[in-house]
Amino acid sequence: MSTAPPRPRRGVRLILASMLLAGLSGAVTAATAHAAVPAAAAATATFTDDFNGPAGSSIDLSKWHPETGDNVNNHERQYYTSGTHNAALDGQGNLVITARRDNPGNYNCWYGTCQYTSARFSTAGTFTQAYGHFEARMKLPKGQGMWPAFWMLGNDIGSVGWPTSGEIDTMENVGFEPGTVHGTLHGPGYSGSGGIGAGYTLPGGQNFYDAFHTFAVDWAPNSVKFSVDGNVYGTKTPADTNGNRWVFDHPFYLIMNLAVGGYWPGDPDGSTVFPQNLVIDYVHVTTGGGTGQITGYGGKCVDVAAASTANGAAVQLYDCNGTAAQSWSVASDGSLRALGKCMDVASGGTANGSLVQLYDCNGSGAQKWQAGSGGSLVNPQSGRCLDATGVSSANGTRLQIWDCSGGANQKWNLPS
Repeated sequence: MSTAPPRPRRGVRLILASMLLAGLSGAVTAATAHAAVPAAAAATATFTDDFNGPAGSSIDLSKWHPETGDNVNNHERQYYTSGTHNAALDGQGNLVITARRDNPGNYNCWYGTCQYTSARFSTAGTFTQAYGHFEARMKLPKGQGMWPAFWMLGNDIGSVGWPTSGEIDTMENVGFEPGTVHGTLHGPGYSGSGGIGAGYTLPGGQNFYDAFHTFAVDWAPNSVKFSVDGNVYGTKTPADTNGNRWVFDHPFYLIMNLAVGGYWPGDPDGSTVFPQNLVIDYVHVTTGGGTGQITGYGGKCVDVAAASTANGAAVQLYDCNGTAAQSWSVASDGSLRALGKCMDVASGGTANGSLVQLYDCNGSGAQKWQAGSGGSLVNPQSGRCLDATGVSSANGTRLQIWDCSGGANQKWNLPS
């Protein structure tokens, strides 16, 4: 966790939240199967928003609803508005939440006339889910006082209150830590500054405002894993609650927002430039998928050679070692992801012997995988199976595609 001052109560960031949620029932969105996801992991898309639409148009209000108002609990400075003044599609497949230094509605905040506006959205009343893979691809804002977040609250908050409802913070960032994000769980006895979590810092002095990154949790009945770009940086289980109740056993709903100021990030100062944008490429939720090792022939793991993130890095078999080079996410689009990139058939090849590599995710057929018979993984573009070359389990054995034979070198166990 950060060495910043004690964190406030993240789960009550909006005064109206409990009022809005009183009496909410369970999930209301039907699951839709995604045929290109490996059936061995039984991943099914349950919520998808890719924010496609004309520039300047509103978020899809059948999926999200705006939560408006201020928040004295965290001493945040913004007023959350509805409409498109602070949140609109950009026409390029993104939702842009914009924090502004303005007050066009003459809003009043806990401290007097509001100085800033922004936006916050949730799926309360439209979508809830217990367990699965929850993922958003975002480019974060820059500057002192900025506080973007992608998180979840238990759907029973209206009846049991916070933190008994539980809270999962998939991603939080504060402006004075531009290269670090935090993933945190809050529950009874481990809330606010006592939440249990971990932090992730980009390598090489990179900042989260420079490029898009993928933030995710893989939530199972007795664990929550936090990841950035497919790199798992924290796993929490009931053993981490110090004997307190584990409350991550019921449906939660999604929230995304951009706060301005507050106890944790501190207020904007003379260095903060407005407006600031939280740019969201997509939000995807699946059920049954996961993040972890893919094991195959000889009990070896599917591995990215030398943990390289370069396009064209070899995908091979290697002794299982728990590194990020062996941590694969089953994505809702049918891709398999590690180190922020996708498992790819080189040059889109369809012939026997076409090698498998790591490459920028691009949605092409070379990056789609689905279940075949007997635990095989088929690239549907070629109709061929993921195969350990030479029927070998030696460290460094390259993976390729080959006619599906049912052989042991074509059987794979996906993360659950």
